[in-house]
Amino acid sequence: MANKSVWSDNRFWQRTATWVTGFAAVLLIWLTFDTSAQISMGTDEDLKQGVTKRVPGPTVINYKIEYLMDAKRGHEVPVIGGKNAEGRSAFQEKEKFFGRDDWTEEEAGALLHLGKLGSQAKNCMNCHTLLGNGAYYAPDLTKAWLDPAWGPEGSLQAMTGKNTKEEAMAEFLQHPSQYPTHERMMPNLGITADEAKGLVAFLKHMSSIDTNGFPRNFGKIQGAVHGK
Repeated sequence: MANKSVWSDNRFWQRTATWVTGFAAVLLIWLTFDTSAQISMGTDEDLKQGVTKRVPGPTVINYKIEYLMDAKRGHEVPVIGGKNAEGRSAFQEKEKFFGRDDWTEEEAGALLHLGKLGSQAKNCMNCHTLLGNGAYYAPDLTKAWLDPAWGPEGSLQAMTGKNTKEEAMAEFLQHPSQYPTHERMMPNLGITADEAKGLVAFLKHMSSIDTNGFPRNFGKIQGAVHGK
């Protein structure tokens, strides 16, 4: 009787399918737990202890946030509170946000919640991209807080006549038609002062999230967010 090839043996393929399915299920479960840990928001205590989280706690709005090249990873990463000797977040340098650098976890959390709800209520993703989701009609907002155009020497801060980045952004959100910056002008969405404050907090927090260098080369593009 001729030997039967293993490749034509139904039992071999049944066992193989069982092992592959089992391995895939275990891998999927592991990836689910790993992803959940990666995207879980940190706490105020993490920041105080210098613990780096991919998604920092709400009180990160009390800190200076930069976007610097990490030679080891080959792309820009958020640097919070100044950098240490290794070029990573030092969690030391504070930065006033609407006049304060002592927002509590509860206050900052409520502000971010208001901003997130505002971004949903105003359908920001109908035109913009946030963390890879949304449209490309208007600028990507993932790292909008880091755009130098909103800084002390930036055109948008000068245009709004405000003295700080957050005040300039809030003013623009409330009265976009008064500050034409692009052919695709942002419509007036009736954003209130409180909503604008929450939205700016939401944008600052989003800029602190480690997105593995997304959007690519942001730190190398002048005016990357406001479209010039």
